[in-house]
Amino acid sequence: MPLLNGKVALVTGASSGIGRATARALARLGVKQMLTGRSEERLKKLAAELEPETALLPADLVDPVQVDRLVPETLQRFGRIDIVLANAGIYISGDVKDGDPDAWDRLITTNVNSVFRLVRSAIPHLVAQGSGDIVVTSSISGHQAIHWEPVYSASKHAIQSFVHGVRRQLLTTGVRVGAVAPGIVLNELFGVTDPAEIEQKANAGAGLRSEDVAEAIVFMLTRPQNVTIRDLVMLPRAQDL
Repeated sequence: MPLLNGKVALVTGASSGIGRATARALARLGVKQMLTGRSEERLKKLAAELEPETALLPADLVDPVQVDRLVPETLQRFGRIDIVLANAGIYISGDVKDGDPDAWDRLITTNVNSVFRLVRSAIPHLVAQGSGDIVVTSSISGHQAIHWEPVYSASKHAIQSFVHGVRRQLLTTGVRVGAVAPGIVLNELFGVTDPAEIEQKANAGAGLRSEDVAEAIVFMLTRPQNVTIRDLVMLPRAQDL
């Protein structure tokens, strides 16, 4: 199993949910990190928990200028990037007839456009060093259209197509590209914040913990270098999809 100690990760959406859980998991393995998210206060609280060197870059990825800062500032701070976790996202459900197109625009900009821009920015550095991992947080909604969240599903279908295409473009470069696609995750994105409720639902098989997804991401990153996990789809035991 490849060791992650001393590697450098850029993690978006690190102030909550899957991003925060993954930052903690990577820190336990000795990974240095640039953490970004919209809440500077939450990022500071998280960084105070982590032992390896950690830098913070508060950013709202709906703004392309802020997206374009992430890779250069990470390189300036650490001198390299080994792992890019494109995780920031927005969730919207509901019937299209009742939807807000302006909110949809923000979702598409965050869930899709910011991932495209971030990955494009990171590729030249990763290719030049001949190694690295790009992991994008997708969803089961990227593998099948779910009728109660059609706009969110559309954004994750775009992510799946992008990940598969970029992976094939980078086959001979030493850079691995993959997506983790969870079902229901019991965190703020889905409106679940009470620890007791999270444990009750997780134990009943009704949802995944953010930490469950973080463990899956670590699994992807620690495979031998001849192995790429293109898609890791994970569902709560009782999710009927």
